[in-house]
Amino acid sequence: MIKVLIVDDSALMRKILSDILNEDEETQVIAVANNGKDALEKIVLFKPDVVTLDMEMPVMDGIETLKNIVAKYNIPVLMISSLTTEGAEYTIRALEEGAVDFIPKPKNIFGLGGSAERKKIIDKVKIAGRSNRRRLYKKIDISEPVKKKFDFDILSGSSYNNIVAIGTSTGGPRALQEIIPKIPYNINAAIVIVQHMPPNFTKSLADRLNSLSQVLVKEGEEGEKLKRGYCYIAPGDYHLLVGKRGDDLFIKLNQSPPILGLRPAVDPMMESVANIEHKKKVGIILTGMGSDGTLGLKKVKEKKGFIIAQDEKSSVVFGMPRAAINIGIVDKILPLESIADEIINQVGVL
Repeated sequence: MIKVLIVDDSALMRKILSDILNEDEETQVIAVANNGKDALEKIVLFKPDVVTLDMEMPVMDGIETLKNIVAKYNIPVLMISSLTTEGAEYTIRALEEGAVDFIPKPKNIFGLGGSAERKKIIDKVKIAGRSNRRRLYKKIDISEPVKKKFDFDILSGSSYNNIVAIGTSTGGPRALQEIIPKIPYNINAAIVIVQHMPPNFTKSLADRLNSLSQVLVKEGEEGEKLKRGYCYIAPGDYHLLVGKRGDDLFIKLNQSPPILGLRPAVDPMMESVANIEHKKKVGIILTGMGSDGTLGLKKVKEKKGFIIAQDEKSSVVFGMPRAAINIGIVDKILPLESIADEIINQVGVL
């Protein structure tokens, strides 16, 4: 049984989340709190396995409460995040501070009552409850924002020999912060990423990574040419594929049905990368629940691509890397801290 503390200043939200989680035989709400100060007191009293934490509260807000939980307790935290741009920016900051994941809160909170939404909430709580707590609050070295000094218009006109494709889910934003900022601007590759996230959140993630990185990080756009030294993140609610037009690679976005309940999904991106000729392909699978990415990586491997999987010890959730490892397609299993160096080793710089 996963014991949950719900922290929200809205009595209605506390009731809706409690009803959802108490319906499942593996989750139980053991206490509720209406602000951060109340939450910290109830953590001591009730010793929950997971905390759901609202962002905007009186007395002590979500970020300040999260920082206290990270500093004092080894408890996974799920943020309750509004679907606004501001909410997405706060969420990316919360993930950076150590939140394991987030639950998007629609404008009409009764929307959480649908069966699909209820399942997502329950699944996220279960994943959080079973996450790698030793890894959750490992401090990452977040560099100061980088002022880009490079002429990307000139750089992007040059050719490159490699394409790097990365797939990730739970724990992914922090994992990407350990990788992308270490990639040099003159990398001999274009990079594409699928991070399981809804709209707005992928834009905020791209903006944050861009501020920390030498490479240029952005959300991918329909028909956009893939350029060297650029990193493209699939926008929320769209599958991202890579196509070929003449000598150029370009982004194709679509809203075909979710795969394994996911859009964007890693598999279609990896499959499209596998079909690109005349480029060396490096496929990377990072922390996340489930098996998304495994079938696509298998195709990349069949086309002589090089496959990297994050190791169990450094993964918040080892599901996606494990699935790829289990079918025997992975060339290297590496701790998160070593993946950027291996990317550079595989593709080189120009």
